[in-house]
Amino acid sequence: MVDVYTLKVEEARSATHEKPSAGPVYRCIYAKDGLLELPSHFQSPWDFFRESAARCPRKPMLGRRKKSDLKVDPYEWITFEEAYDASIRIGSAMKSRRVNPGDRCGIYGSNCPEWIIAMEACNSYAVTYVPLYDTLGPNAVEFIINHAEVSIAFVQQSKIPSVLSCLDRCTSLKTIVSFGDVSITQKKEAEELGVSCFTWEEFLQSGNRDLDLPLKNKTNICTIMYTSGTTGEPKGVIIKNEAFMTQVLSIDQLLSLTDKGAAEDDVYFSFLPLAHVYDQIMVTYCIHKGSSVGFWQGDIRFLMEDIQTLKPTIFCGVPRVYDRVYAGINSKISSEGSLKKTLFQYAYNYKLGYLNSGLPQDKASPWFDRLVFDKIKQALGGRVRILLSGAAPLSKHVEEFLRVTFGSTLAQGYGLTESCAGCFTSISNVFSMVGTVGVPMPTIEARLESVPEMGYDALSSQPRGEICLRGNTLFSGYHKRQDLTEEVMVDGWFHTGDIGEWLPNGAMKIIDRKKNIFKLSQGEYVAVESIENKYSQCPLITSVWVYGNSFESFLVAVVVPERQALENWAVKHNLSEDFKSLCGNLKARKFILDELNSIGQKHQFRGFELIKAVFLEPIPFDVERDLVTPTFKLKRPQLLKHYKDCIDQLYKEAKGAMV
Repeated sequence: MVDVYTLKVEEARSATHEKPSAGPVYRCIYAKDGLLELPSHFQSPWDFFRESAARCPRKPMLGRRKKSDLKVDPYEWITFEEAYDASIRIGSAMKSRRVNPGDRCGIYGSNCPEWIIAMEACNSYAVTYVPLYDTLGPNAVEFIINHAEVSIAFVQQSKIPSVLSCLDRCTSLKTIVSFGDVSITQKKEAEELGVSCFTWEEFLQSGNRDLDLPLKNKTNICTIMYTSGTTGEPKGVIIKNEAFMTQVLSIDQLLSLTDKGAAEDDVYFSFLPLAHVYDQIMVTYCIHKGSSVGFWQGDIRFLMEDIQTLKPTIFCGVPRVYDRVYAGINSKISSEGSLKKTLFQYAYNYKLGYLNSGLPQDKASPWFDRLVFDKIKQALGGRVRILLSGAAPLSKHVEEFLRVTFGSTLAQGYGLTESCAGCFTSISNVFSMVGTVGVPMPTIEARLESVPEMGYDALSSQPRGEICLRGNTLFSGYHKRQDLTEEVMVDGWFHTGDIGEWLPNGAMKIIDRKKNIFKLSQGEYVAVESIENKYSQCPLITSVWVYGNSFESFLVAVVVPERQALENWAVKHNLSEDFKSLCGNLKARKFILDELNSIGQKHQFRGFELIKAVFLEPIPFDVERDLVTPTFKLKRPQLLKHYKDCIDQLYKEAKGAMV
């Protein structure tokens, strides 16, 4: 008998001439009596902060490490009371600069205490904050400032030059406040364009502890969050106070019912970009619960060192980080002697068996947790009790490994900016949800809509289709783009563009992307993301971009090889070339191509789904070259533009080989 974690609240809909069929509507069992709603005494995220500052004023709230004399200091902390006082002062200074409720304030920079204080200052005065992407460069920043009509911007000191470079084209921006200092030259440059420029301390001191704060309402716009998107200009996602706060409360409800909610002794590690809704929601949740938030230095080279120093109890990651942790631990285990490796494998299988049988994390194997797995837990500081993963699918084998070895619960979720972060989450201690994104959050109802052109039927015995959402944590449209809003909001349902499959236990599995489909010249449709996901299982590669179009009959690909694997292959074949040269080696290219197509054949790919030629790229796809989004989703038009010559050459080579 399979335990089911969702319940049906509405019947399926048959297809008509205008609309495809849609499956039944489901919500999670924790919302069986109705979706979670915002209690009437909450009107703004400021209420969370105000209550916590009153409840635990001297509790450490925001922490960071400062660099001094070529070394990095331990974490230094700002208390809730100090952060509250700073937010009031910053808000007061904004008011004196004629920034009024409803106006837009930009925040541009890496995660740090100033980012959060600026955000809370906006919340205190009912000003809408607009994150400016730290990873997209001046062009996107210029677009967002103008599109959102930002009048004041808080900017990381190192980012001020990029804002100044577009200042003459940003007529709405009147005030810039640095997270740190501002040079005399920079002040002068801004003033010549009619813009005032302040250091953080100057702006803080210009405000006062004016507690005559404006009334706030749950219908106020909390933030306009621009999504980088994979095509076109960024879209401004409007999120109101009610949706933002209800999402925070839903996390607390779910953790409290299925695990243990955050508390004042918890510590959260903030390193995912605050320009994204995922980390904003998590930081606000910690503020609501009185937990501490420690920030990373902003340098990926020192990420693990920051984690070791902070020793967080709550860790929110993305698959790329978890993959790195998994690879590092596996490498250490492989280098151990045979006795230790045998003991580890025995302990792993023993605990996995009990987790599969339904025992919770802390009862599956406490003895092996202490004896074998305790050292592994130290990779994230040794104190983590909650692991969360989002932004992209986490490999099933990595998720299983983390659940078995880390002695903490792990929940994989799925969400979008438009759903105010997570709209699905796997449930702590329900091991059967490994490899899925779980059930709808208590604020959301979900259904699948059939996509006939891709062969997905929401009414079949194996329901598959586009994931559609409705509920209390959805966005309120795209800023100044009613046309785009109407494309995705149909009859009250938000169409995500992602293809999902309901499993018998009520969990959702993401299997494809609706938009990433194209037709080859012979008329065959290719669901390229599904193919890439399968090819990505090849241990010889780290990334793959598959390309095809309606003028060609076959696929080609640009692949980033796994460096160590390719170098190991080279040693076996007596090749002494460096990694870059190996990527251009014809034998190496054929080796990778054959391995990829072996994976394709294992997954029973049709002939036209197999790759006919590959280009090996030694440099990983990155944000700096605009090839991926900040959450590492492929930007297909930009990839084509960047690799156009390579693609043309691949088609030429492949056609030559066919003659």
